[in-house]
Formats: sequence, structure tokens, C-alpha cells
Amino acid sequence: MRHIILGASAMALAVACSPAEQPSSSAALVDADGIVDYKFSDTFRQHLEVISSDEFEGRAPGTKGEELTIDYLAGKMQALGIKSFTNDRYTQAVPLVRIEPTTVTDMTLKHNGESSSFSYRTDMTGWTNRVVDGVNIVDSEMVFVGYGIVAPEFGWNDYKGLDVKGKTVVMFVNDPGYATQDAELFNGNAMTYYGRWTYKYEEAARQGATGAIIIHETGPAGYGWGVVAGGSPVRFTMKTDNNNMHRVELEGWITGDAANTLFQNVGMSLEEAHALALSPNFTPIDLNTTATMSVENEFSYIDTHNIVGYIEGSKYPEEHIIYMAHWDHLGVDADTGEIFNGAQDNANGTAAILSIAERFAAGPPPERTVVFAFVGAEERGLLGSAWYAENPLLPLEKAVAGINIDMMYAHGPTRDFVVVGWNNSDIQDYVAPYVEAQNRYLAPESNPEAGIFYRSDHFSMAKKGVPVLYGKGGVDHFLLGREYGQAVASEFLANRYHKVADKYDPNWDLRGNHQDIWLFYRLGNELANSRSWPRWAEGNEFEALRLKSEDQRN
Repeated sequence: MRHIILGASAMALAVACSPAEQPSSSAALVDADGIVDYKFSDTFRQHLEVISSDEFEGRAPGTKGEELTIDYLAGKMQALGIKSFTNDRYTQAVPLVRIEPTTVTDMTLKHNGESSSFSYRTDMTGWTNRVVDGVNIVDSEMVFVGYGIVAPEFGWNDYKGLDVKGKTVVMFVNDPGYATQDAELFNGNAMTYYGRWTYKYEEAARQGATGAIIIHETGPAGYGWGVVAGGSPVRFTMKTDNNNMHRVELEGWITGDAANTLFQNVGMSLEEAHALALSPNFTPIDLNTTATMSVENEFSYIDTHNIVGYIEGSKYPEEHIIYMAHWDHLGVDADTGEIFNGAQDNANGTAAILSIAERFAAGPPPERTVVFAFVGAEERGLLGSAWYAENPLLPLEKAVAGINIDMMYAHGPTRDFVVVGWNNSDIQDYVAPYVEAQNRYLAPESNPEAGIFYRSDHFSMAKKGVPVLYGKGGVDHFLLGREYGQAVASEFLANRYHKVADKYDPNWDLRGNHQDIWLFYRLGNELANSRSWPRWAEGNEFEALRLKSEDQRN
């Protein structure tokens, strides 16, 4: 047994936290290794083990596993006296559409009267997110639009002076900051929302394009061609009144080699196209080529659910903090019957928020409302959180901040607390004192160019202007060092992430999870009992949305 000592950082922590935050003698204690707050909850491990058990069958939307998850979370919240916005199961229905392309043709090209083609999955991939039996794009003029970005805060507009109605736009992935590594251009090496492929399809639709094709390159995309074109072509989308007719008819990717072929039609290379796209004087380029392609679909409807409870604020009940974690995972392999338990992704985040809810439920009531949102269909494209963002249970202009917990590593305590989306907002300044009080330090993500900030549920809140924290323990292991922590994290990503091997292990060292849960609780508790309103960094792509919310709030 390790000896327990009270250190200077722990004393600072005790001063910073109210008596209500100190429910047990373990709070604010430092062990002989200098590890602070290594246990937050007596029930966290139990919740994690249950939610990731075989009984829950991998928690896929619309399955027995979803029903068991709803029953478990609703039962725990009812027992705690946490309120529901909706019903005694705490559910918000999220209507989804499953779209399976049954036929996808190659892309036929015409240039100067001659025909050629890009082969499906070899040179290109394509689909439609419209809920229709099929789409048929015939002789659509192809236009190169650089990075396909309209970003007024960066003074950038790749569509200026262009009418793309009926046309297919072709663009690079990522953004000019990554391409140049210029810290003064966009966010430099760190991907912005404008670099994310989802944004590019959305912008193309706003511009009235018929098709939108992104040029794949492994570096700026953050993954290889196999990720884009391999695997199941089945897609999920939210059910909408207009059957997603606001989307472009055809979305897709082409390889860099295929793009080079297109550019040669107008006498330039891929490298020259890169240089032109980065020019302040860039104007769209007609590729003197037309595209023809068709997709035939079968689709079906599935209802999944968000599970949402709240503790009402005693003074400012509409002002609220949102804790968010996705409860869903990949279910059961249809061929082998093996279960994707998703213990670290994201049973541990779900268990963490349930543990935080227990702490808040113990009282006293916060001055602002605290919302506990267990969202569904994250693995289908952040669809549960996107539905909540479009159909919030409290007005989002009154949302103070969001805290997202997704895929905490279970390899023990770490010195580094990694903020995904470094310096995006001042919310990391709020959490910094609590990190320091744990003898830890804040660190940026190691690969900001991959755009991880835009790949978890907090992004749905950010798109509505709500400042959000997405953070987790890193790889600088408190006792065994960075090399060990990096090796364990790399092993998980290589062998367990989205695989059946992501199973609960009773031997896991969960002290690092407890460290992080303390931070998430303290940050939320501070915001719930203050008049603070975190803000996006000046010039951030979501700043204008927050300022608009401030106007509505006032």
C-alpha cells in the first residue's frame, strides 16, 4: 500500500474546490508517486464493465443493445432523482435513414469529344446522401474550385464570381494553412473546419453544385485511400422533411493520380493546381471535361435515441452546461457473430458522465442547469449529437459550454492532459488550474492536421457556436514515461480501435480515467456556479456564431 501525503498542489486544489466537491477523504490527496485524485467514483468501474459487457451486444442503434443501454442509463438517472425532458426513459428519438448503394457506376469523362473513365473504388468513389432511389449525373461540367472554401474571417472565397448550378466542383482536401505550414494562414498546420471534407460537401451544396468531388492525398487527408474507398459503402443520415434534397446529388473522392489526369486536360499538373489554389488571386478553372455517373440505392428507416437527463439550475435554469458522450458502438459482426464491445470507445465516456451525474445529484443544486446527454449514432457520423443540435432540449444560445468525453485510454495516470483543438477557445484556460493542481500539464494534440476536433460529438455543438472542451489523458505516463504511454496508445489504435478486441479488462489501471473525470467535473461545476461565458478565440471559425448567440441571449 502506498503512503498518502498531502502536497502543495493538493492543498491548492482543496482551496479551489468547495466542500461540496470533497465528498471523500481521497479527494485532493497525493500519493507517494505524486498522483493526485486517482479515484473519483466508486461506481465508475462497475458502469464501465456493465455497459461494455457481451449482454449489451455492442450497443448498435436500433438493437437489443440499445434497449438495454436505455434501460440502464434511465434507471440510474431515475434513482438519482435526475429529471427528464421527455419521458420516463429519458429518450429523444433520432430518426435515421440507412442508405445502401446497390449499383455505383464508374465515372465516365468526356474531353474534346473523347471518352475515358475513372473506375469505382480504384480511381474514385461516390455516393448520394439524398434519400432517393438513385441519382444520375449526365455530362456535368467539371470545375476546379481550389480548396472549395468560403471563409470570410480569413478573407477567402474560392467560389467568387462563379455559378456552379448543374456543375460538378473538384477541390483539394484540408486547407491552405496545412498546405503552406504558414502559421498566419488559417490555423497553420492545424486543420480548420474549412479543411474538413464534410464542410466541403456542405459548401458545394450551398453554392448550388450538382456534384462535389474531393481530391484525396494521404498527408492532408490524414488517412490512406483504403479508408476512403474500402469497407462497406452503406451510409447513414438523419431523416429530414425534404429527404436531404438540400445536399448535392453526388458526393465523392478521386485519387491524386486521377486528379492529375483531369488537370492535364487543361494543360497543368497536380503540383501546378496546388500552387494556383494557394494564390490570393485564385479564380475557379473550367476543366473542359464533363462527368457522367449514376448511383442506385436501397434505403430503410431506423429510430435510435439520445438519452438525456438534467439537474435544474437553482438560479438560472435556462443557462446550462452540457456533458456529452456517445453510448453507441458497432454492434455484432453479421458474419462471425463477434461482439464489438467498445469498452474504451465509448463505454468509458458513458460511465464517466454517469459518475459525474452522481456527483452533481449529491447536491447542492447548481445555479445553472447541468445536462447529461448520452448521444446515439456517433459511429454512424455524429448523427445523435447533430440531431440534438438541431432539436435542442434547452435553447443553445443559453448553453454556457459543452464538455465531451470520448475514448479515454485505460493505461493508467498521465502527466499530460491533451486538449483537442488547442487554443480554439478560452475553455482550456478554465480547466488549466485544475490540471496544474493534479501535478499535470496541458498539451496540444500531436496531429492537429488530422482534424480530430471535427470527428467527435462536441463538433455538433461547435457548429452552433457553443464553446466545447474535448480533452483526455495523453501518453506521458506518470510512472512509466512517455515511451510506454505512446506504445500502449499505439497498440490500442492498431489492434483494438473499432475491433472486437476493445473489451473490458478487470486489470485495467483506471487512475488516469479518474484523473480526467475529476477535471471534467470541476470544470462543469465551476461554470455551473458562476456567471462566466467561455468564448471562442478571436478569428475562430465558430466565433461569429457565438457572438450571434450573445445578441440573442441579451
